[in-house]
Amino acid sequence: MEIVVSQERGSVPVSVLHLKGDLDASSYLELVNTAQKLYDEGARFLLLDLSNMVFISSAGLASLHIITKLFRGEKSNPEDGWGTYKSIDRERETGLQKNVKLLNPTPDVAQVLETVGFNQFFETYANWDEAVQSFP
Repeated sequence: MEIVVSQERGSVPVSVLHLKGDLDASSYLELVNTAQKLYDEGARFLLLDLSNMVFISSAGLASLHIITKLFRGEKSNPEDGWGTYKSIDRERETGLQKNVKLLNPTPDVAQVLETVGFNQFFETYANWDEAVQSFP
């Protein structure tokens, strides 16, 4: 997976992670570590650009959940694996996330996100400007 970081300015500063390729067991820690670094540097709003993501596995789904917790200021162990994945069900009931949003997932990735119920968890945008401006 290739990860490119950019910064945008809406009503607040927004960090954008442009993801290209497969988000799976071989790449999820890289994504979590990149997000952790941004958070440690002061980022509080994150947009994940999924327009070039080809595939997402259960490890990739878990990484999205870990990043969401991170950007809410909660600690999470990215190597917890199954425990993290199982907690997604409990988290889904908390409603849409305000600090992490998704942009333009490819049809295959969008289908996976919908199948696991992440459409109830993440605000998803098809338009770049709307996505950036959607943060408080």
